Amino acid sequence: MHTIIACIDGSASTGAISLAGAWASQRLEQPLTLLHALEKPPAPPAADLSGTIGLGSREQLLEELTALDERREKVALEHGKHLLQAAETTAREAGAANVTQRQRHGDLVGTLADLEADTRLVILGRQGEDHAAEAHAIGSHLESVVRRIHRPILVTLQAFRPPRSFMIAFDGSATAQKALNSVAGSPLLAGLPCHLVSVGPLSDEQQRQVTQAHTVLMDAGFQVTVATLEGEVQGALNRYHREQQVDLMVMGAWGHSRIRQFFVGSNTTRMLSQAEMTLLLLR
Repeated sequence: MHTIIACIDGSASTGAISLAGAWASQRLEQPLTLLHALEKPPAPPAADLSGTIGLGSREQLLEELTALDERREKVALEHGKHLLQAAETTAREAGAANVTQRQRHGDLVGTLADLEADTRLVILGRQGEDHAAEAHAIGSHLESVVRRIHRPILVTLQAFRPPRSFMIAFDGSATAQKALNSVAGSPLLAGLPCHLVSVGPLSDEQQRQVTQAHTVLMDAGFQVTVATLEGEVQGALNRYHREQQVDLMVMGAWGHSRIRQFFVGSNTTRMLSQAEMTLLLLR
């Protein structure tokens, strides 16, 4: 059975991630797994023992350092258990029925790669624990996860509410078409008003692709509003979100058009950091 994996780390986004997990679990009728990865902290700089006199003193210092590392690991383990319990409480209160906790030693990206085969959807917060005070910062692992994990990824902000409508950023590329087909065939967003949004000017071929995309969504039962925006892609999409009060944006990562620039290199960080709504990234 596939599962939805919601990754928590104690950041300000943890509550939103738990709520998003509960929402997705109910929409997809799939179990929710709350994941906390216990990553080993960077090793501190090696101590300068050149002035230490006597072998015994050096051995004692190394023993104390080892004991300190063990205490830190124990505290991190207990902290993670409390985070998971609080997250499960939040998810269950939001309606999730099948919830499990999972704590793994190792880096988050590698852990998700190990679990990828049984994963339906990954949920991450935009800001990690180390960036809680930075409004547009993104977590240190987010871009790496987006690049490596070939599963849909839902990226939340510090607050989440079940979306009442969504928009698809559509450019006619093969990646955008795959994302559109994925939405059309999934229960995750079924029944919600859909905005099919492109950033112009559009060629005749792109306009034809938009018309076909509209048909696909209508045939899947969506109520669809088609819009062609002007201007710089990121700013135009954010303005449309504000004007139409759209709660979630679907984008195909690594397309082959103007939108593609926001998913390559440093521009990936820019798009993720400046988005003003929940993002659903599809490969």
